[in-house]
This record gives sequence, structure tokens and C-alpha cells, in this order.
Amino acid sequence: MIDLHCHMLPAIDDGAKDLETSLQMAEIAVEDGISITVCTPHIYPGVFPNTLAGIRRAAWDLQCELLDAGIPLQLTYGADIQVVPDLVQGLQDKTLPSLHGSRYFLFEPPHHVATPILADLLYNVLLAGYIPVITHPERLSYIEADYDLFVNAARQGAWLQLTGGSLLGAFGSRAQRAAERFLADGVTHVLASDGHNLDGRAPVLAEARDAAAAIVGEEEAWRMVLDRPHAVVSNAEPDSVPLPVGLVGGIRRRKRVKKSWPARLFNR
Repeated sequence: MIDLHCHMLPAIDDGAKDLETSLQMAEIAVEDGISITVCTPHIYPGVFPNTLAGIRRAAWDLQCELLDAGIPLQLTYGADIQVVPDLVQGLQDKTLPSLHGSRYFLFEPPHHVATPILADLLYNVLLAGYIPVITHPERLSYIEADYDLFVNAARQGAWLQLTGGSLLGAFGSRAQRAAERFLADGVTHVLASDGHNLDGRAPVLAEARDAAAAIVGEEEAWRMVLDRPHAVVSNAEPDSVPLPVGLVGGIRRRKRVKKSWPARLFNR
């Protein structure tokens, strides 16, 4: 499996507190069946002022530590990007990192206060050729009122990413119900761990994949943790893997996606 959203880098945001925690998180991910993790610390002005250069260096340093420790986890990097000024410009000039340098990037809406400019932001980044992967909409405190906004965003070309733990009740019954609704409506593209630590927010996906399979079927559940994440890190076209059934009126015939690991960003 490929985890597109994980806070594994040590002491860079509210994720892993130190290197030892990062190494243990990596071991947990590998034991769960994850082979590639995209390290995506927060970029949140005034709280987590991370930069592309700093994230890239931290990911490289952690990859070296994993190699030394014999932990077979491939890392790359991106960021969990909050609503920031000049979002499109930041992606274009690479001050804001996309996922593995691709056209896809994690976009984190405000957790507790809906922003009236969200639809305009999504439209502008789509128009510029980027694909926002909207993180954990099921966990937003206002999701019941704004559910259709996120479904419409998906219909316009954004991708929706649910947190695996939401399906298992880790964030309460409201988030679980919303996650199940997104899956049942056939508008979910990706499951990710959003792992932050070793216990309540561990970087695991297998159990959540099974829970998703009970709603959308085995093949579609695997698309959420393997095929679509692979398309992201390969910078493939959004339709290189069938889109969720609720967005296309039916699962189309699956296109083949080359399974080789793409060129490593660290050498770019």
C-alpha cells in the first residue's frame, strides 16, 4: 500500500516528536503492508511555518536513518497545506510542495470554521492544472452542512481523501458516519493514515481498507490505497485509474498503470 498522508518526520510539526518515534512509526507502517509513505507535515503560517527545503531535507535525513536501520520503507514528501495566500503561485514556484513533485497536492480545509473562499480556491488550482487532494473532509465540524460542497468539488475534479481511522471510529461517530457516507455515495478517491504517533494515530491502513471494502468492494478499496496513490506519485492523469463510481456513473474499464517506482525526487 501507499500512504499519501503521514506526519512521520521528526519534530517538524504535531506528528512524530523525535527520531525514535519516526523509526517506530516506519516499522509499524511496514508491518501493516505499507511500502511507500509520503511525508506530509503541516504548512500552516504562524503555527507550522515549514518550507519545501526544510521538508525535503528532513525526508532525506529520515530516509537515510531508515536505510541504516534496515527498515524497508520508501519515503518521499509533500505537505498538508492549509488555506494560504497565493496558493496557486506557491505551487507554481515550488515554495509549496506537491505530492512527490506531481500535479497533486494535499489541501487541508479549516477544521472548525467554513471558509467562503474554499470553492474559489479549488477552482483556481484546478484551472492551473493542479489536483487538490482534500484531506479528511469527514472530520470537519461543519461537514453535515457543507457535505454537498465537497461532493461538488469532487465532481469538478478535486480528489477526496478520508482518514482510515475515521472508518474505525477513531474520531468519533460523527466522523465515522460521514466517512461511510462519502464511501457509499461513491465519491472517495483515497484512504490515508494521517498518522501522527504510535498509538491513537498510528500510520496504518489495512484494517481501514477492509472496512472500506465492506462498503465499496475489494477492488475499489485497493484502488484507494494502491492504484490511485500510485497514480499520484507517478504524476499520472487523474483518469489513469477508474474514478469512484459516484463521479462517473459506473466504474470504467481499468487502464493499466505502470508499477515501477517513479524517479526519486531527491535527485531532481
